[in-house]
Amino acid sequence: MEGTPEAEPAVGGSRFAVLGPIRAWRGTEPLASGSPQQRALLAALLLRDGRTATAPELIDAIWGEDPPAQALATIRTYASRLRKILDPGLLVSESGGYAIRLGDLAALDLGVARGLAGDAEAARAGGDRSTARTLLGRALDLWEGEPLAGVPGPYAETERTRLSEWRLTLLENRLDLDLETGQHAEAVSELTALTAAHPLRERLRELLMLALYRSGRQAEALAVYADTRRLLADELGVDPGPELAALQQRILRGDAELARSADPAPAAAPVQVRPAQLPATVSDFTGRTAFVDELSEVLSGAGSEGQVMAVSAVAGIGGVGKTTLAVHVAHAARPHFPDGQLYVDLQGTDPRPAEPVAVLGSFLRALGTPDTAIPDSAAERAALYRSTLDGRRVLVLLDNARDAAQVRPLLPGTNGCAALVTSRVRMAGLAGAHLVDLDVMSPEEALQLFTRIVGAERVGHERQAALDVVGACGFLPLAIRIAASRLAARRTWTVSVLAAKLADERRRLDELQTGDLAVKATFELGYGQLEPAQQRAFRLLGLADGPDISLPAAAAVLDLPEYDAEDLLETLVDCSLVESAAPGRYRFHDLVRLYARACAERDEQPPAERDAALSRLLDFYLATASAVYALERPGDRLVAHLAPTRYPGLEFTDRHAALDWLYAEGNPLLACVRQAAARTDAEVGALRRAADLLLAAKDLLESGANSTQYASGAVSLCEAARASGDPYAEGRARTVLTNVHLVAGRFTEADDEARRAGLLARGTGDALSSCWAANDRGIIALYEGRHADGERHLLEAIDRFRADGNKVGEASALCNLSRIHAALGRLSSAIELAGEGIAIYDRMGLTLRLANGRYALGIVLVQAGRPVEALDQLTAALALFHDNRQPLWEGITHYRIAEAHLAAGRATLAASHAEQAIALRVMGGEWRRACVVMVLGRALHRMGQRDRARACWMDAEIVFEQLGSAELAEVRALLASELAA
Repeated sequence: MEGTPEAEPAVGGSRFAVLGPIRAWRGTEPLASGSPQQRALLAALLLRDGRTATAPELIDAIWGEDPPAQALATIRTYASRLRKILDPGLLVSESGGYAIRLGDLAALDLGVARGLAGDAEAARAGGDRSTARTLLGRALDLWEGEPLAGVPGPYAETERTRLSEWRLTLLENRLDLDLETGQHAEAVSELTALTAAHPLRERLRELLMLALYRSGRQAEALAVYADTRRLLADELGVDPGPELAALQQRILRGDAELARSADPAPAAAPVQVRPAQLPATVSDFTGRTAFVDELSEVLSGAGSEGQVMAVSAVAGIGGVGKTTLAVHVAHAARPHFPDGQLYVDLQGTDPRPAEPVAVLGSFLRALGTPDTAIPDSAAERAALYRSTLDGRRVLVLLDNARDAAQVRPLLPGTNGCAALVTSRVRMAGLAGAHLVDLDVMSPEEALQLFTRIVGAERVGHERQAALDVVGACGFLPLAIRIAASRLAARRTWTVSVLAAKLADERRRLDELQTGDLAVKATFELGYGQLEPAQQRAFRLLGLADGPDISLPAAAAVLDLPEYDAEDLLETLVDCSLVESAAPGRYRFHDLVRLYARACAERDEQPPAERDAALSRLLDFYLATASAVYALERPGDRLVAHLAPTRYPGLEFTDRHAALDWLYAEGNPLLACVRQAAARTDAEVGALRRAADLLLAAKDLLESGANSTQYASGAVSLCEAARASGDPYAEGRARTVLTNVHLVAGRFTEADDEARRAGLLARGTGDALSSCWAANDRGIIALYEGRHADGERHLLEAIDRFRADGNKVGEASALCNLSRIHAALGRLSSAIELAGEGIAIYDRMGLTLRLANGRYALGIVLVQAGRPVEALDQLTAALALFHDNRQPLWEGITHYRIAEAHLAAGRATLAASHAEQAIALRVMGGEWRRACVVMVLGRALHRMGQRDRARACWMDAEIVFEQLGSAELAEVRALLASELAA
């Protein structure tokens, strides 16, 4: 038997399932539960929760009003058989009846489900909706079809109805939690199917209306209400209930509450105690609530029984607010340290940091030790310092430490004291220390700090400009304070004036200084402490755009083996000049990156090394993306046409690992493309390699993972290639841009780019762009209904692919041509052409391309009136697209599956797949979404939901009219037929 209850009692115990067919196990061994009537007896006993059932009750439960003559003897026989297979003592006889005493809720799947449902209710009451949703999902997963399936008798029938109703209630609760946790778009498909299966259940209709409304589909939400009202009137002669009616009114009003986060308690007033050396805390301290709470908890626990002396070390980049935070927390913790607070600036960023022996002397004097009693050596002073603190509760704030060696002699030795350390270096060498990595402020905290300094009135009138200012400051507290202080001192300036000044990246660091405060000077202190190799790594890595950089990419920039590059990067992390975004990934703060680039311009010799570093990075990405493409599409000739690289990339043997790399590197890779397009001083060939990188990384577009950034890079590259007078690079860039427009459903723009790409390719002899220009123009003509043009372009593409020896491209063009033939009514040749393409893909072992082939054949089979065969092809294509992480193609395949189900007369399944296509998004932008919505409307209309169907068609009509699409006439005909009905 398959499937076992989620929780298991002790090994060897009996377990039972009733939320599906009646089943039993001993440990993991399935047990034979006997005839249907014997299973009915077992069910009746299991569902009584250990209570005794008398013989007459059992006879009535199994046979009802027509028991056999030997019913009592039969009951005893069934009980005897069950006792033989169950654990001893489980089935008991008493008072002329029988009972099953499980003793463990986990022994019955129903008991497990009840427990999970109860835990979910408690979690929801406690505000933990995510946990509640997970628990309900686990409870629902215990059902395996109809409860008590195949069990006869009136008792089983009654319990079957009760358990089915309970499951539906749990499902409604889980869907309600889906909506509360923001998963409304995903819930629409399931709710559409459920309302079709349970049309009179108003709670499901209410949830569907809310899910549609939160998905931006207000017209459909209101149409659900209209469909429900008409159905209830026709079937029951009643109106919708008050909850449903109230929801309709709230949707009509656009109630903001339908689309649905406390200040920390004020710190205790500081008590004046001695020594009291803490610097003054700033009056405008802002945010950092989590860090304040974390550090305060550690400090407040100092002196607790069993706890050693508390040490907390705060690390972070210069200007991030380490000292401000530490001083603020220390002041708040003063009541816990009534015997005093010591403070010292250890000058860790200075060429001559403070010596521990001198600091110990000043601390001893502050604690009341006469000068004559202070010894000379550091070791003796440290021992006397610890002795003096014994029995006292003192907080020691060690600010701006250089390293752990400087700090260790200054730590108290008893558990009543605590030390708080700040440093740009992470104090991993302090044994037992509580380490805190302080990051920049959140945008909300940054804006709040800026407002407190500048004034709410000035900021209130220019909120967006203020957000631009704090964004330009990289949310770094020091930079925000400098910028705000400059503005506060200049009453004639507006916030927009300051924002404009900071918008110029080359001048930004110079603008961020006022009085003795300067961001650049803060960074200069850290940079000056680096060794020459570390300084070079800092400068060169700062040249690369992108949100972060991986270790292999950084090694390419530095032209070093990975292990040497990692050593350098980790030292920069330890100095808080670079952040470790994740294992093997690194990033700069925006202002630190600007400083690193300024250092590169000033210090990097010879200057050509800057260009060489970026060229190695571009080579690395192109070589690695080409390897991914070749592994995913074996035999595809595209990689043979790409520009050669001088710096190697990574190699892969596993296709999934290759795709992992591509999607993880998507943002940095595309940033490298945009950077190559923006550089006017780039080496010859950089634009060509950047265009080739986009061709090799086309999955970033077609998967939807980075489509916006990909499109931006393609546009920038095309403009740069045209401006530079490089027709070869321009032709390839326009080939890329054609695909961008195709994915977005902008067919006019796509055709124009493909036409220009073809002309440029013929002028430069670029076979790759020539092939794909013809193929793309054939696809565009198909979508626009220009079938004769499409056939001409695709026949040209087939000839060009064959001349190039590109079997993969030939197969693609054949599959596209099959769709042209189908549109022209040549169904036999259409199926034959698609089969030829699939055969090529099969021979070459191409899984992703095979998905495209099966997708094309599925469409043709639907048009040929063979929807069942079409569904086989489309379902196989869907699985392949999912395995290759192509959610946009998954979406469009769901759309085609919906068409096939509609052709087969399965309206509910068609609606479900159309909803999944909408939730996943689909290839083709607004045009394709409108096509999906039109099919959804057809399915809903067949399901009797005419108002919602009409809302879908009206939505599609607006899109088709805006785009001038051929489908406009079709959707208007649907609307006209509905009005005439």
